[in-house]
Amino acid sequence: MTKRGTPVKGQRRERGSLNPEDIIDGAFELAEQISIDNMSMPLLGKHLGVGVTSIYWYFRKKDDLLTAMADRALRQYAFDTPFVAADDWRESLAAHARTMRDTFLGNPILCDLILIGAALSPKAARLGVRQTEQAVANLVEAGLSLEDAFDTYSAVELHVRGSVVLERLYQKRQEATEADAGAYYENMVAAPDTAPLFAEATARGHRFGAPDERNFEYGLTCILDHAAGLVAPPPTAAKAPARRSRSTAGR
Repeated sequence: MTKRGTPVKGQRRERGSLNPEDIIDGAFELAEQISIDNMSMPLLGKHLGVGVTSIYWYFRKKDDLLTAMADRALRQYAFDTPFVAADDWRESLAAHARTMRDTFLGNPILCDLILIGAALSPKAARLGVRQTEQAVANLVEAGLSLEDAFDTYSAVELHVRGSVVLERLYQKRQEATEADAGAYYENMVAAPDTAPLFAEATARGHRFGAPDERNFEYGLTCILDHAAGLVAPPPTAAKAPARRSRSTAGR
């Protein structure tokens, strides 16, 4: 996110110098410091060096500000995410999914805004529809039916979002408490005498139901393998009838 100039803490802005983009910039800066959950309009006003009423002039409540932040974040995310290409649909769709996951995992604010916290505005929703339309169109061009292309892209999106949200919720729970409360998959320890297969798999590094990279890649491969089986084979040219040789034509 591009940062604009913000006043030094304690320095008041000149009257009339604030605009919506400055507020959104400041909100991202503050959220990176204290999180979306802990951000409030009074704290944002203090961060920006303005009275809170100056923020309310543009954003009547925090939810309105979060929606504006999500709009900007989604535009940035959509710009940075590679498109799904028709001529290399499997690899490009896999790269698309991995980039989405890496982007959300690497930016908790983005995850909280788009996947967890904020309802998207109609403008942001239209942007998401256009991105989905292009991906589905290219999958159809690659040989999937409209229904299969739509369901495949939807499954990939859900797989990415589910993996990221589970990981982010675990992080938020860890941040909110000093107790070392592990996730459910971390507490699933099996003794070899009661669950030998489970114990052997976990000893090899597998984690049941964990939103880790191994499970993410396995699920993504399953979706792509299924979609590959649905791709219509390219049309083949009709074979011309065989010509009879001269020696047999006169028989």
